[in-house]
Amino acid sequence: MTTPTRRDFFQTSLGAAAVAALPQALARLAEPNETRPYRADKPLLQLQQEFVDLRFGMFLHFNLATFQDREWGDPKDPPSVFNPSNLDAEQWARAAKSAGMTWGCLTTKHHDGFCIWPTSTGVASVKDTPRHPDVVKAYADSFRAHGLKVALYYSILDLRNDIRHFNVTRDKIELIKAQITELLTNYGEITLLIFDGWDAPWSRITYEEVPFHEIYELVKKLQPNCLVSDLNASQYPSSALFYSDVKAFEQNAGQKVPGDSKIPALSCVTLTDGWFWKQADKDAELKPVKQVVEEWLVPLNKIHCNLILNAAPNREGKLAANVVKRLEEIGQAWRHPGPNTKIDENVVITTTNLATGQKIYANDSPDTVGPDLANDGNFRSAFYLPEGQRNGWLQIDLESAKDFNTLVLVEPVGKSDGYKESRIKSYRFQCWSKGEWLEMAAGNSPSRVQIHRIPRISAQRVRLLLEASRDMPQIAEIGFYNEP
Repeated sequence: MTTPTRRDFFQTSLGAAAVAALPQALARLAEPNETRPYRADKPLLQLQQEFVDLRFGMFLHFNLATFQDREWGDPKDPPSVFNPSNLDAEQWARAAKSAGMTWGCLTTKHHDGFCIWPTSTGVASVKDTPRHPDVVKAYADSFRAHGLKVALYYSILDLRNDIRHFNVTRDKIELIKAQITELLTNYGEITLLIFDGWDAPWSRITYEEVPFHEIYELVKKLQPNCLVSDLNASQYPSSALFYSDVKAFEQNAGQKVPGDSKIPALSCVTLTDGWFWKQADKDAELKPVKQVVEEWLVPLNKIHCNLILNAAPNREGKLAANVVKRLEEIGQAWRHPGPNTKIDENVVITTTNLATGQKIYANDSPDTVGPDLANDGNFRSAFYLPEGQRNGWLQIDLESAKDFNTLVLVEPVGKSDGYKESRIKSYRFQCWSKGEWLEMAAGNSPSRVQIHRIPRISAQRVRLLLEASRDMPQIAEIGFYNEP
């Protein structure tokens, strides 16, 4: 094993000349022709900007749970339970327009696994119900007719078809892909696809079990301009786009959008207490107009965040009168302010971290803190240098040489009252190649998350060298990713 000494560190301290030399050093390792598996009709940044410019949308939780007074549908019930007597997606669209909304999102399949479109994949769907309504078509046609953008929600967790943690098979992955293909083929242009039940603490289906990038690539192949958002990427840093083109914050689950957020985001809240309509909602108090407008819409719109307010249809398939009235009142109190401010270029992480769980070494560490806390896949844990040390290094040895083109450094800024600002003065990533350490990326002004896209290289050993601005700098996670 080759590890840097303290002398090595000082000899390679950061400087403008070294940073300027990075492209030349990397060119020796880069692939001559990097290709992408898909190409959007519009740049990702433009799509993200168009989404945040929408400002305000309607979430429509409508599925088996609507007819069971539950938040999660009971997968043991027969499909015939789903029986809207007066489905009226036109009314949903009119109500959305009255509130000043510009888009909607419908729960095509929730965690119980029932599909509210006539899927040909052989699982329970509206095909098996008394009236056979294609709810997805009714919704998509109505919203488009009223000039509203169309988004869809889809749960990876599927209790009816037994798609659970430790029980995912290749056939089940193909079922998921076939259903997504139907949704993105048969219902016109989809602005956003929201995933749920994936890599969540309560579902535990990992991005490896149901491979995130494989699904992401399918979406982009079918509809290059369709954005992807995973509702459960909350355990990843809030200031970067891990496994989402648009970062999701579920306010009902206590997820708050940082006031200094600079990435495209959505925040979802409910007009009633729950997500699906309950019989008690007929006489329930709804969220007041002031809260929706002054506490949610206006502050969120000042950053790059789009509010999506859930208005759940009842068992008729209509919005209740009190919901329609409240949406009209919101529209009277708020007007769409036009395009949002410009968002910055960003990098979306879609593949797995090659560094997670690999052998890692440090020049020194406190007695009870090991360097493995910097690549354990947990952004809530952190490695730090012993008190009094302002310089140090971490080295990761992969099992074999791996290709990667994206480097990530996460510092837990803001995670505690005692760590409100960065303690890293400068850092640099290097890889071992042909008997020497080559520079890959460097930085002088860290924030919570630093992401570097570099020409694709192949390496087995990677090290991070740190220079601290104050004692005990912390590293929550180091990442190497092979992005398309």
